[in-house]
Amino acid sequence: MSAARRLLPGGWLSAYAFLYVGFLYLPVIFLPIFSINTAATPKFPLTGYTLKWYEDLPNTPALLDATWNSLIVGVSASVLSTVLGILAARSITRYRYPGRRAINGLIMAPLVLPEVIVAISMLLVMLQLGLSLSLFTVVLGHVLVCIPYSMTVLTSGFEGFDRSLEEASADLGESAFGTFRRVTLPMVAPAIISSLLVCFTISLDEFIIAFFLTGTEATLPIYIWGQLRFAAKLPGVLALGTLLLVASFLLMTVAEILRRRAARRTQNEGGLYA
Repeated sequence: MSAARRLLPGGWLSAYAFLYVGFLYLPVIFLPIFSINTAATPKFPLTGYTLKWYEDLPNTPALLDATWNSLIVGVSASVLSTVLGILAARSITRYRYPGRRAINGLIMAPLVLPEVIVAISMLLVMLQLGLSLSLFTVVLGHVLVCIPYSMTVLTSGFEGFDRSLEEASADLGESAFGTFRRVTLPMVAPAIISSLLVCFTISLDEFIIAFFLTGTEATLPIYIWGQLRFAAKLPGVLALGTLLLVASFLLMTVAEILRRRAARRTQNEGGLYA
């Protein structure tokens, strides 16, 4: 018993936490392991170690096109979602008006709605409007999905913002734009950057909306899904998936650090004077 306590200082709670994390991430760990296997079939024991699957990725034109399309969609969706999120978060946290809670709930609804239902609904709307399926329609779909995440991040940035700072700036003769640039923007800048990173990561990994709304220009998840039909392409897909996994992890880590920094700044420091 004492030996078990030395191994797990927190007791059964620590053991439960390790099992929980293992359940979540054990399947993901196999992805980078099999991506360096010399055999095309993912199975144990590994036949050898190689990086040739990674070296072949830049030599695939379709992959480069899909990557470029995903970057265009990700940047566009993250910027639009963050701009709309700023307006919504400022309205929800700053003003009191009838229906505010209901509107906030409706904005967050895409988080709990089945994504395939949202995708089919958006496809019907796009067709009724006469829009051709393209990267533009994918951006519109991703904006709908990303706004709730942007709202969550930006709301924490706006909450606790001392309104007297803006009033003091206005009393000292600063214009509305100057107050926003010198007082409001520095306070919420970490939350804005965090929102951009979160939305870009979600758009980069999103598959269902892109599957329904994309035309002939495939995004990266659509390209990966198409390659899974060919067994010989599986090692390359594993290598590409590993790179996406690492990129998503890094982006989400940076976004979380910035979100916490924004929360501490608004709660503890009270303001930043540019």
